[in-house]
Amino acid sequence: MSASPYNATLVDRVPVTPRLAIFRIRPDGASYPFKPGQFAVLALQRREPRWAGSDPEAPETADEEAGERLIRRAYSISSGSREQEYLEFYVSLTGSGELTPRLFQLPVGGRLFVGPKAAGHFTLDRVPEGKNVLLMATGTGLAPYVSMIRSQVLGAGCPARRAAVVHGAAYSWELGYRDELESLARECGSFRYLPVISRPAADPTWSGRTGRLTEWLHHPQLAEGCGFPLTPDQTHIFLCGHPAMVEEAEKIFLGMGYDAGTPKEPGTLHREKYW
Repeated sequence: MSASPYNATLVDRVPVTPRLAIFRIRPDGASYPFKPGQFAVLALQRREPRWAGSDPEAPETADEEAGERLIRRAYSISSGSREQEYLEFYVSLTGSGELTPRLFQLPVGGRLFVGPKAAGHFTLDRVPEGKNVLLMATGTGLAPYVSMIRSQVLGAGCPARRAAVVHGAAYSWELGYRDELESLARECGSFRYLPVISRPAADPTWSGRTGRLTEWLHHPQLAEGCGFPLTPDQTHIFLCGHPAMVEEAEKIFLGMGYDAGTPKEPGTLHREKYW
């Protein structure tokens, strides 16, 4: 048997729901530098046990080489860039997937692989100082924004620029990081948190915004809720999450005069599609 490829340890898993969790992973190295909004690759070998409720997996050849194959996936980092104790990831369990059923079965203290360095350009580096940012996400697409908000703080812990997070989920209990973001919004006039749920009939205690996330882009209350105008000359837009949401929102914002830009010449609209 070859040497283990694992170079990190799962130090904590915080359940949000049975199929949503915050994973805290400590790489073996002394530090793991990254920019808020970047991602890291996580991996486990195919031989690792899977979550009991996951879908049956297509068999592979039962030789040693197949069992040692690393299943790799990229996940946005949600921890702040100043945190050194561990890397944090917000992960949704996909029963038919290859990696997440193994991640959710991995015990605290278990070993796994983390890619040697973070990557990605979905960062605030391309937003000029003084510009507002609207950060829109569905599901675990929230993760890079949590990292941005945690990292871009001044003084008493308020964002260095005016920012609003609009987060869509099916139910209120799927709004990961809700307590943290609500607390920040109460303390900081420069930050707003606008959660939206799409299935209120099954969530009768919810009294907040409802509907599909993109429906709120046409609502005059969105800019009021954000606390700043949604115009390309004053505000940059970030979109992250389900590809259908990203594509629909992109069309709407392009119609409002936003510019998607190019890899070399970034515009005022920034996109990151999950799965």
